[in-house]
Amino acid sequence: MYRKILVPVQEPSEVEPLIRFASTLLDTDGEIRVLHVIPTTTLPQVTREWRASVHLVVPAHEAGAALDVRVDPEVRAATDVPGEILDSAETHGVDAILLTLRGNRRSRNPFVGHTASGVLHHASSAVLVLNRLALAADRIPRVLVPTFRSEAPASRMKLAEEIALRANGAPVITLSLGVADARRGDEPGAAQSSRGVPISHRRSVFPASILGRRHRLPELILQAAARERYGLLLVGEDSARTSGPLLTRRFLEELFRAAPCPVLALRDPA
Repeated sequence: MYRKILVPVQEPSEVEPLIRFASTLLDTDGEIRVLHVIPTTTLPQVTREWRASVHLVVPAHEAGAALDVRVDPEVRAATDVPGEILDSAETHGVDAILLTLRGNRRSRNPFVGHTASGVLHHASSAVLVLNRLALAADRIPRVLVPTFRSEAPASRMKLAEEIALRANGAPVITLSLGVADARRGDEPGAAQSSRGVPISHRRSVFPASILGRRHRLPELILQAAARERYGLLLVGEDSARTSGPLLTRRFLEELFRAAPCPVLALRDPA
């Protein structure tokens, strides 16, 4: 699906799981670029961190060899970590950036304060943010696609279909969350994609007053997902149904913290 994916890493423990997940979204001749940004330019700390980065570079090469995919590691030093990630993405012309939700949310600088937040709102490529359960998942029973619109965007459905195909044909279930509409039935039904993936559609109706409370949206999504016995939850930008962007740092933190299942957040290119 993606020709070139940039994977920013911070800890050795996340290198192999992130590369493994990225490889499931990679084109046959695709490439994964692993980037570690040392968050300082002060000597001798940079020197120490640079030497320690071998514990990230070596696992990256080993994971690539084990999965038979091309992996190119890179180490940089900068105080602006999100900015350095974005610069690497632009320099190498990546199609997607895959990362976990991490960083210091209490920083006074909103751009540096949270790595994923800065990348989400400034990247010109697709951005995918994973929770820890998604990294640890060894099986995907179903792909759940919640949306606050009448139907999920085509780009999100394309990603869901690709994940489903690579998960041995797991079904895709869209979860439409909205207010009651007398013109529509209670259950939109089921279908099959052109590539043979079974796609079912479910609707959950909530009062407009509840849907208008942004802090309740993660809870509503998880309620709908629980009815389908959970699965990989693929969330995306539904700003047309809410006031302002949905994929904010606060929304993702609340959803990731409460979700008992793997979660993947997709922000399409602007």
